[in-house]
Amino acid sequence: MYNITRSPWVMHYDGSSCNGCDIEVLACLTPVYDAERFGIINTGDPMQADILLVTGGINTQNAPIVKQLYDQMSDPKVVVAVGVCACTGGVFKDCYNILGGADQVIPVDVYVPGCAARPQAIIDGIVKGIGIFQERLEKLEKAEGQKSEEKEEAGKEE
Repeated sequence: MYNITRSPWVMHYDGSSCNGCDIEVLACLTPVYDAERFGIINTGDPMQADILLVTGGINTQNAPIVKQLYDQMSDPKVVVAVGVCACTGGVFKDCYNILGGADQVIPVDVYVPGCAARPQAIIDGIVKGIGIFQERLEKLEKAEGQKSEEKEEAGKEE
């Protein structure tokens, strides 16, 4: 298991979907599956979110919204595409307005296939996302520590 130094906040966004994966994401938060046992906190605010769960395909109308949500998230951030529609566009990929999966608009770190994705697979994807988030957080903290050491040394030389 990963050594989580802080609880990652997860935000869920539904693109163009049948809502099957959304129901399974909600099932993950029930006591039966209890995804929160991994330390995650569910949020609706992208400025506080660390992990973005995307369900459904990306269409011409929601592409700018998905991009804006991603851009509003602070670094480090992780994107988990849940369900075949979020991964590739799924059964809707040949529709006139579907661009494809979430990776057509934003970088995706973890793909969770399925139609609808099973709660166990979604939780597995979240856990992988937590691992990626933790690695990025450690790299970011290390880089910030090196920058502050360099500033201190530059201040001593003056």
